[in-house]
Amino acid sequence: MFTIEHEFDATVITLVDEGDGGAHLQEDVTIEAFEDCIVLRQVDPLTEETLSITLSLTQVQDLAAALNLPEGSYRIERPTGG
Repeated sequence: MFTIEHEFDATVITLVDEGDGGAHLQEDVTIEAFEDCIVLRQVDPLTEETLSITLSLTQVQDLAAALNLPEGSYRIERPTGG
């Protein structure tokens, strides 16, 4: 399950782990999509501290491409500015 909310400066997506029939459930993941970066947040169940990871839009594009590729090392050719 997930929710989507459009805020003033970001789109916020929350992923809720509903499990696979008896699987250990993970904490919700909140993804904030800003103009220049993506921030992922999740509460650490041991410390109750919110952990966050910030990805550039280039890293997000690389991640999306990596989900559909076999094992290996890759470099995505991007057009140069101008």
